Amino acid sequence: MKVKILRCSSLPNNLLQLLSTSAASSSPSLSMAAPRSLVVETDGRLLDRDEEENVESPTGKRFKVEKFPLPRWEFVAALGVFLVFSSGLLCIYLTMPAAEYEMLKLPRTLADLRVLKDHLARYAQVYPAKFILGYCSTYIFMQTFMIPGTIFMSLLAGALFGVVRGLFLVVFNATAGASSCYFLSKLIGRPIVNWLWPEKLRFFQAEIAKQREKLLNYMLFLRVTPTLPNLFINLASPIVDIPFHIFFLATVIGLIPASYITVRAGLALGDLKSVKDLYDFKTLAVLFLIGSVLLIPTLLKRKRICE
Repeated sequence: MKVKILRCSSLPNNLLQLLSTSAASSSPSLSMAAPRSLVVETDGRLLDRDEEENVESPTGKRFKVEKFPLPRWEFVAALGVFLVFSSGLLCIYLTMPAAEYEMLKLPRTLADLRVLKDHLARYAQVYPAKFILGYCSTYIFMQTFMIPGTIFMSLLAGALFGVVRGLFLVVFNATAGASSCYFLSKLIGRPIVNWLWPEKLRFFQAEIAKQREKLLNYMLFLRVTPTLPNLFINLASPIVDIPFHIFFLATVIGLIPASYITVRAGLALGDLKSVKDLYDFKTLAVLFLIGSVLLIPTLLKRKRICE
């Protein structure tokens, strides 16, 4: 067996010659040993081939690629739910008169909403049941999958149905859509929320832990006031272990004030210049006043504990 000795600058030449002579005169039993590949680092230390593969090059850099937050099975489950909802919405859409297809679209601006309102005013009178079914399905679909534009749907309800019926429709659809989003987030929401709002989620979790005994009052406060976006509340609630019955009650009751403001603004849709005009300083002050009243039981309990 030939033993190859790699020359290293840190070893003297006479030592290398001695090792070569010893290897040549060694017993045949050495031939039974498994060959071992060796490499020499610049400092003279011998490394195995496996160790060499794990050593990071001084000039090379390892970059961590940020992965998509959903595992494969969760992504497939979310896609399946989306396809089921989409198929149901498409079936409802196909039952409507063919002549109305080109006019039915989601409004993105107030100008689109005014054109849609003028067209749907007659359509809602001729096909009331189909219009209600299509309206509710679209609203719940948008709320479930976090598609922006539900505020235009709320304005449309006020413009077409008035304050009372419009408010009932908006609260019903918003609650149904938020509940659907709650259960969808329970299935796949944790990695998404951790990916999008990690700091906000930690803050929300800490506040929920503090308000656990008066959780309904705190959730009502969040729903009434624009402290946290409704989208974030829908997604984060199952992650921080808010029971569904509390989430449901807070949504039904807490959305009434803001929905009333939006539906009432729909009556004067022609005078509305911007969506931002819905929540001016006066309106926000009223909402925070209502929310503060809802927090009074929590504040009183804290005072008794301190005493």
